[in-house]
Amino acid sequence: MLYPAAVALPIMSLSTFGHESSGSVASGALELWRGGEVLLALLVGVCSLVLPLLKLTGLLLVSRPPRALSPAARGRILRLVEWTGRWGMLDVLLIAVVAAWLKLGDLVTVEAGPGVWAFTGMVVLSLLASSAFDPHAAWSADQHE
Repeated sequence: MLYPAAVALPIMSLSTFGHESSGSVASGALELWRGGEVLLALLVGVCSLVLPLLKLTGLLLVSRPPRALSPAARGRILRLVEWTGRWGMLDVLLIAVVAAWLKLGDLVTVEAGPGVWAFTGMVVLSLLASSAFDPHAAWSADQHE
C-alpha cells in the first residue's frame, strides 16, 4: 500500500535563492531523462520503481498457498526477491549522495518530504516481509502435502 505513495509523493524539497521546488521519485527520474541524463534516469527508474515492484510482486506470489506454485518456482521467486532486495537499496544511497552534494553550498536548503517516510516504510516492511520466508522451505516436498 505504501508503494504508490513512495513513488508519487515529494521525496525532497530544495530551496535555492528563494526558489522552492520538490519532486517525487517518479518525477525525478522523468526529469533526469528529459535533461539528457539517460543512464542516471534509468538507474533511478530501475532501482526505485521497477525493482521494488518486482520484489512486492514476488512476495505476493510466494505468500500464496503452497499448492499454487511448485517448489522450484517458489525457489526461483525467492531468489528474485533476494536479488532485487540487494539492488533496491542503491536508490537510497543515490538520494543520500544527491542531498549531500547539494548541501555542499550554503545557498541550498534540502528538506525531506513525505515521500521519504513512505519510501522508508515501504523498504522496512518489504525487508520484514522477505525475512519472513524461509528459502529452504520453498524446496521441501512436505509443503505440498
